[in-house]
Amino acid sequence: MTEPRDHPFVTAVKPLVDAMGGELMDPSLAQPDDVVLSWEGQDLLAVRLPQLSDSLERILAALERRHGVPLSQLDRKSKQDVVRILEARGAFSVRHGVETVAGALGVSRFTVYNYLNRENANKDNQA
Repeated sequence: MTEPRDHPFVTAVKPLVDAMGGELMDPSLAQPDDVVLSWEGQDLLAVRLPQLSDSLERILAALERRHGVPLSQLDRKSKQDVVRILEARGAFSVRHGVETVAGALGVSRFTVYNYLNRENANKDNQA
């Protein structure tokens, strides 16, 4: 990107773009699917968003960092919490999402589906 990286707007959005796994670039390099961001009426930067499958891997890595151990080493309750968080973030709308999550948690797909069903049953009982 040719714009100054220390511009206040770039500084403000960079942590968000990094957390999403996006890429900052010069707006002149933007493709139709990129998001061009403006500051005071001038295109300042473009953001290339990651593919959904890459986002799931990023979310899993962030959850692992948050817990401080591989997700497969979590206890059952913590794994259920992880599945709840992932469902809220749309992880299971990604192709092979259940399989990817099951692998990261060290459980079967059936177990992930059980966690999802349990969470949905809890939601129904609260309504």
